[in-house]
Amino acid sequence: MLSAFARAFRTPDLRRKLLFTIAIMAIFRVGSFLPTPGVSYPNVQTCIAETAGNNDLLGLVNLFSGGALLQLSVFALGIMPYITASIIIQLLRVVIPRFEALHQEGQSGTAKLTQYTRYLTIALAILQSTTIITVARSGGLFQGCTVDVIPNPSVVTTLLMILTMTAGTGLIMWLGELISERGVGNGMSLLIFTSIAASFPTALWSIAGGDNGLTKFVIVLAVTVLVVALVVFVEQSQRRIPVQYAKRMVGRKMYGGSSTYIPIKINMAGVIPVIFASSLLAVPGLIAQFGDQTAGWVQWVSVNLVDPAAPLHLAIYVFLIIFFCYFYTAITFNPDEVADNMKKYGGFIPGIRAGRPTAEYLGYVISRITSAGSIYLALVALIPTIAFILMDISTNIPFGGTSILIVVGVGLETVKQIESQLQQRHYEGFLR
Repeated sequence: MLSAFARAFRTPDLRRKLLFTIAIMAIFRVGSFLPTPGVSYPNVQTCIAETAGNNDLLGLVNLFSGGALLQLSVFALGIMPYITASIIIQLLRVVIPRFEALHQEGQSGTAKLTQYTRYLTIALAILQSTTIITVARSGGLFQGCTVDVIPNPSVVTTLLMILTMTAGTGLIMWLGELISERGVGNGMSLLIFTSIAASFPTALWSIAGGDNGLTKFVIVLAVTVLVVALVVFVEQSQRRIPVQYAKRMVGRKMYGGSSTYIPIKINMAGVIPVIFASSLLAVPGLIAQFGDQTAGWVQWVSVNLVDPAAPLHLAIYVFLIIFFCYFYTAITFNPDEVADNMKKYGGFIPGIRAGRPTAEYLGYVISRITSAGSIYLALVALIPTIAFILMDISTNIPFGGTSILIVVGVGLETVKQIESQLQQRHYEGFLR
């Protein structure tokens, strides 16, 4: 593994991409600690110390921002507005024919959808920054804190904070796109990876420092290693559907006659369903912040939807993961399109007629595999969470199922991209 990394850094082009990616990730982390104008940084640190462990409502959002949310920094919103915008645009593809037509146009249509996602991200950033600032001014961000995190809550200061956080979101979106274009891996996924991984040392220290800290520390590491091994095993697994191409004459040359296969991963949706489900589950809690905290519906939301250990929260979480697993797989893999392409080039699945029967067979296989993949995602997301609940450990620490899936999934995809670039230069890959 180390020798493979050494060969990667000895390749000039790949070395530039890796260093560029690392530099962008470092800039992202620096922005997570720059305080927004109008925020008292010493008071924020005081409130974080006084209310440690009492921020379960925004814990997941804070985790995805790498701790920037509770710091009220320039990058306080993190990548969440972009994730939410992506969810909305993909859902609209199902109900708006124009969006589906743009998706089928190819690169030009995808570019327009990306532009719509950017506009929606900025709009959501304005809305979410306004929400966070309002909650912070009312004391809801740090309930029980004795100092004000925004000493001067004037209109000018509030507008400046909204503008700064929105601009920070736009900058994060641009940094992610820079990584995708000039670096290695998917930029947005790597920024989420960076945010979660940055919380590992603090979480380890908090576990080891409590009662029975060493015992809990060992159990957490054991559960984490087992889940990581399971994730790696399943993510590398695939169903291979054999495809035979008939021989055909083109001019005076004979083409075809080869055998290949269609690789279908057990988890075709990756970590997207987990991210989408986590994002949607955070919405009820944010809405409840604007209501009367003594109202019945607010208390019901806090007990049943906000609390990660609540049975209803866990049930909805599993349902959303399974739903988004099917949904994302359906919009990324079109059996009819694959069957038409195979028929166009003379390909067929042995024992299956070309055309409609092939599409139906592919749909049947995808449905069966997606059912197994969705159950796997739900189990991996729940097993660490339930284990940590039984050990009385915060479920928002970076070793929860959601975090492990994201970190391992993004890490595997990035390593595969590096491996493919090494193989293009006839080097031995990482995953050999």
